[in-house]
Amino acid sequence: MSKYIGKRLLMMIPVLLGVMIIVFTINFLTPGDPARMILGDGATPEALAQVTEELGLNDPYLVQLGRYIGNVVFKLNLGESYMTGKPVFEEIASRFPTTVKLAVFSVSISVLVGVFAGIISATKQYSVFDRIATSFSLLGVSMPTFWAGLMAVLIFSVKLGWLPASGSYGPEYWVLPSFTLGLHSSATVMRMTRSSMLEVIRADYIRTARAKGQKEKWVIISHALKNAMIPVVTVIGMQFGGLLGGSLLIETVFAIPGLGKYIIDSISTRDYPVVQGGVLLLAISFSLVNLLVDILYAYLDPRIKSQYKTVKRKKGGADNAKSTN
Repeated sequence: MSKYIGKRLLMMIPVLLGVMIIVFTINFLTPGDPARMILGDGATPEALAQVTEELGLNDPYLVQLGRYIGNVVFKLNLGESYMTGKPVFEEIASRFPTTVKLAVFSVSISVLVGVFAGIISATKQYSVFDRIATSFSLLGVSMPTFWAGLMAVLIFSVKLGWLPASGSYGPEYWVLPSFTLGLHSSATVMRMTRSSMLEVIRADYIRTARAKGQKEKWVIISHALKNAMIPVVTVIGMQFGGLLGGSLLIETVFAIPGLGKYIIDSISTRDYPVVQGGVLLLAISFSLVNLLVDILYAYLDPRIKSQYKTVKRKKGGADNAKSTN
């Protein structure tokens, strides 16, 4: 298992390198002058030329790209923000925990609602609850998160006055954004849970467990749910990784000072080091989440864990045969 994890970590290197090249190229080709954004519209041509030279924006594309990759790989330096002059790593580190907190709250809601609704829909197929849950999942998947966030603000903040509309100054400020993202993600989790459970509950071992006289709830929890969780865990992992980077719209709608909102603001101000560093961190986070999901497979399904042991035994047997010969 440790060898597999090591291989996956090594496979992340070309992926992250590709992300750095693509994001840097997009920023390089994007119209706009960072020097003018720093100095303002009233800056003189001499001042603009001086700032452009200091930032190294006059250098050719390959020179700038090589300098950026070299700083990241060999110095672990993401550069400095054009707007604040502070290291990008410090700016991102101060905001990323807020994004992680929002993602954790949202995924927790999506798992609780989606898995529970999916189990009930599968065990009560074609019932009224199943039809309502299926309609809700279709609506949740189709509804844009920014529109749902705006509707939530209009209803619960403007009309009813129950919850604050923006900020992150206390627990009540996290309710609307967390539920907006969580309910949107729960639609996908619910559909996958229902589909997976419908396949499992028709299996022979489920009928055998029922024939032995086990209670229905224990059949569903102990036998059906555990075997149906592998595709569901994949979806949950993808949702969590997507929320780390996809919550930027909700952070903008609810004015949450997270990494997503910071990246959006940096794009509008042409603060390229922040954009590049933020996207790189999100790529690393997404890759680590996928790795964690793969590791969870081995604990959910003993067959997957046995494959690693079988490969290890075969390799050990081959080595012993070579040494004997």
